[in-house]
Amino acid sequence: PKMKEDNCLHAALLCLGMLYYSHAITTEKLNHARPSLHAHHEKGKEGQVLHRSKRGWVWNQFFVIEEYTGPDPVLVGRLHSDIDSGDGNIKYILSGEGAGIIFVIDDKSGNIHATKTLDREERAQYTLTAQAVDRNTNRPLEPPSEFIVKVQDINDNPPEFLHENYHANVPERSNVGTSVIQVTASDADDPTYGNSAKLVYSILEGQPYFSVEAQTGIIRTALPNMDREAKEEYHVVIQAKDMGGHMGGLSGTTKVTITLTDVNDNPPKFPQSVYQMSVSEAAVPGEEVGRVKAKDPDIGENGLVAYSIIDGDGMDMFEITTDYETQEGVVKLKKLLDFETKKSYSLKVEAANVHIDPKFISNGPFKDTVTVKISVEDADEPPVFLKPGYIFEVQENAASGTVVGKVHAKDPDAANSAIRYSIDRHTDLERYFIINAEDGNIKTIKALDREEIAWHNISVFAVEVHKQHQEAKVPVAIKVVDVNDNAPKFAAAYEAFVCENARSNQQFITISADDKDDSANGPRFIFSLPPEIIHNPNFTLRDNRDNTASVLVRREGFSRQKQDLYLLPIVISDGGLPPMSSTNTLTIRVCGCDSNGSLLSCNAEAYILNAGLSTGALIAILACIVILLVIVVLFVTLKRQKKEPLIVFEEEDVRENIITYDDEGGGEEDTEAFDIATLQNPDGINGFIPRKDIKPEYQYMPRPGLRPAPNSVDVDDFINTRIQEADNDPTAPPYDSIQIYGYEGRGSVAGSLSSLESATTDSDLDYDYLQNWGPRFKKLADLYGSKDTFDDDS
Repeated sequence: PKMKEDNCLHAALLCLGMLYYSHAITTEKLNHARPSLHAHHEKGKEGQVLHRSKRGWVWNQFFVIEEYTGPDPVLVGRLHSDIDSGDGNIKYILSGEGAGIIFVIDDKSGNIHATKTLDREERAQYTLTAQAVDRNTNRPLEPPSEFIVKVQDINDNPPEFLHENYHANVPERSNVGTSVIQVTASDADDPTYGNSAKLVYSILEGQPYFSVEAQTGIIRTALPNMDREAKEEYHVVIQAKDMGGHMGGLSGTTKVTITLTDVNDNPPKFPQSVYQMSVSEAAVPGEEVGRVKAKDPDIGENGLVAYSIIDGDGMDMFEITTDYETQEGVVKLKKLLDFETKKSYSLKVEAANVHIDPKFISNGPFKDTVTVKISVEDADEPPVFLKPGYIFEVQENAASGTVVGKVHAKDPDAANSAIRYSIDRHTDLERYFIINAEDGNIKTIKALDREEIAWHNISVFAVEVHKQHQEAKVPVAIKVVDVNDNAPKFAAAYEAFVCENARSNQQFITISADDKDDSANGPRFIFSLPPEIIHNPNFTLRDNRDNTASVLVRREGFSRQKQDLYLLPIVISDGGLPPMSSTNTLTIRVCGCDSNGSLLSCNAEAYILNAGLSTGALIAILACIVILLVIVVLFVTLKRQKKEPLIVFEEEDVRENIITYDDEGGGEEDTEAFDIATLQNPDGINGFIPRKDIKPEYQYMPRPGLRPAPNSVDVDDFINTRIQEADNDPTAPPYDSIQIYGYEGRGSVAGSLSSLESATTDSDLDYDYLQNWGPRFKKLADLYGSKDTFDDDS
């Protein structure tokens, strides 16, 4: 096959060479035809005859084949003028596109040659201008004329696809002929000349699954019912060949990766028919029991499966949910289990697709069922009370040891262990009750008072005798039943007032009563006067039969001078069995009243007058406090606003001057803020240091001209002026003051007192002069003088 292919290639090249040679001979003959002034003898395209025109020389288009690789330049054509007699006096000149570079002309013969290989895909034609001139004078003999050299195409460019690789999708089980994708190739050769750019598509790889349309490049399915679950991806190679697909044409290929997309064409299937699971009876509702999974080869939403319980004796005890991440059905406990009651359950679980494609409904049903058997495992359970809670009653004031009630618990396990009972003492801190540990009887150990605690809420524990860790707890509510053991009393501490001019049978107070006992042993209350004063001449009592009573005046004409206070005993009885009663005393005061019955004065005046200061007195006190605060604030404000002048006069006794310039220095390295020389003693530089400890004998008047202007802000002038005045004023006493200069001083009469600068010993110093410095230095003179004396004595 290799040798046959080479022979075919050689034959094709030979045919192309003969075609090229024939074309070149024809072109040369055509281009060598001599033009004349009267006729155009040149042949152009096939079948076209160019007639003469009355001009010096005329020609048609020239042609040159592209990609010529011969050793000699290609003869494009020959120019010849009618006035050329062959004596060599005419010179042919060529100008225009590529003249002198690609195309050259023999100025004597007019032959035009192409010196370089031409590529039609780079440039299809060139426009040139020819002219015949006198060789000696360069005078044009004829006007210039344009002609075109066209590059003739050959099949030298293979087809090329837009993309090297294509990716396409098509649903699985698509019908035959379903369009998948269209691939397109292009050819750089001339589509108007021959078949160099006529492309034909064919499939090299991918049969028999796919096919391609030869003219359009559309890829279509070629087999029905392609299954994604069997094979998901296909690799197809498409070829595009020019020359209409005939022998000798050039070709190009591209790869197409085709993926089958999923459709829901597979129902879910359980891999087994029965699942076995187990769960402890101690499990709580919501606890997971197990998982089942139906396999669906589809993917995405086509593979989604929902699980449900459709039958079985455990439908009320269990439930199933779908875990969409793992596509599993999760069986969970729905209610509490009891091993002693039922030891196993059976469920029928169904798995069904969530999304069903109607096109493939005939492949159904898209669901499957499985049996799930669940066995209940026995667990060591704590005791169980027969009731979730107990409510008992006991009468208050019952004797100690009275039985309140009985609780009962049992062991649900098959062992049926003995039970022991106890009371949670955190719920019975006062220890009112006790329980029998064996039978669960609850008794009182203290007398109960309903008026103190009406309900007792305790908790009782039940534990197994041999397994103390198994414990149960139940709430017990004990109601204390009321006994009529409290007599009714006044609802409040009543105190009544009666006017001296009160009329007979006039009501002046209404009273009521309270009873600590329950309503069954309380109201209705009965109000009455004691039998011994039932005919009281001053007051009478009326029972209103609504648990209240009214006190009325029986006579007229009370007098405070005779008696201003009356005590009226009132008996109050309740409706309990047996009834309880109490005698309460009502205090009645006699007061003076006006004609309208309003109180004016009585012995109980202290009870009706308001205690404390009146409103007017309080207002006056507050006003005084406010005035004092205002005075203090004004005084402080005036003090703060008082400003001292920056420069004081000599007659003022100035001890310290603090001047704030609101200027923050830059530290030790700041040499721009101020000149330190202004703080140095100007007289000290000249060697003059005035003595300030000599009291002058005459008065010194300061010169007014040395004082700077009050509004001056020149700190330098101000400091120098103050220093000069202080140095020249002999009347200035040595006040204690702080004067800071830029130097420590020198030439002191007293000398330095610092031991750091002392180069001599103590014995070399003479401190006698301290005695002459006055009383201010007496202490210092005594200190050093005593030392000298001590040294002499020693």
